Amino acid sequence: MPQSQQSHRKDEHVSLAEKYYHGDRPNPFDQVKIRHDALPETRVSDVSLAATVGQWHWESPLYIEAMTGGSVQTGRLNARLAQVAAACHLPMATGSQSVAIKDPALASTFTTVRANDPHGLIFGNLGAGHQLSAAQTAVRMLGADALELHLNVVQEIVMPEGDRDFKWLANIQDVVNHLAVPVIAKEVGFGISRPTMQRLYAAGVRYLDLGGRGGTNFVDIENRRRPARDMAYLHDFGLSTVESLLAVRDHPADLTILASGGVRNPLDVLKALMLGADAVGMAGTVLHALLHHTNAEVIQMLADWQEQLRLLMALVGATSVTQLHTMDAKLTYSAELAAYKQSLK
Repeated sequence: MPQSQQSHRKDEHVSLAEKYYHGDRPNPFDQVKIRHDALPETRVSDVSLAATVGQWHWESPLYIEAMTGGSVQTGRLNARLAQVAAACHLPMATGSQSVAIKDPALASTFTTVRANDPHGLIFGNLGAGHQLSAAQTAVRMLGADALELHLNVVQEIVMPEGDRDFKWLANIQDVVNHLAVPVIAKEVGFGISRPTMQRLYAAGVRYLDLGGRGGTNFVDIENRRRPARDMAYLHDFGLSTVESLLAVRDHPADLTILASGGVRNPLDVLKALMLGADAVGMAGTVLHALLHHTNAEVIQMLADWQEQLRLLMALVGATSVTQLHTMDAKLTYSAELAAYKQSLK
């Protein structure tokens, strides 16, 4: 059977995400520095990575963010990601399931996640324009514990065959109010402003994934797919993950904040947690590792991240994730970021 346009696009996304992967290059997390205190008065043995993330209790504040699914190749990647997530006891989100809503024959490229991580915390994923019936189908498909509704206006604008109807808010409210599992409103790399956070909260959203600029850039990916490649000027559009965290810092107490976008190492994770994130997601870094290493090597990498995060928490004087949330006074910012932070007041 010939590959559908949607399936081919999924393979293109993986290939282009790897092509534009920029690993250790500077990114907005470098605009945040942590003041060193030479007397942290901690013991590493006292540090706990346990995190309360909304209604869940996680072993650590890390999760594998949405990436893939919808083709034979990406189905295999989903199976491997699920095996890694299971071994590391990390929650995992799939890529958008819309392709399998349109073509149920592709559902197996997503159901492999639950097959390989039967007891894990799994998040499904659909675009914010999908109605309740599609959301229910996506949840059933995975036996999902929550559903990400992604907000991807910038991506759709640049995508040659992208959507052009972005009247989403009423639909998000309907899905939030009637879906049997929690809904996570998620950006895909362009960040969340305070006004957007407020509108989503008013619509009933209680889980927000900031998905900021700094990691996988869907302008670069979709512009590469445009015949004239003529929208590269949007490369730096949007808010970084750090800017988004600052923007929503004083959020309602019952709103859970997930931070993803540009997370390269455990120090970025630490900074995000100190900026108020309840949990931190990784996508491009994990995908790059998976494409170049065995499952066992990726599992070891993530185990190392967890141990290094424990060491870093002791370094800054924190023994719990909750403590990190109160330590933003230890952070200093670049002149550009300090001016942005001041503009929020």
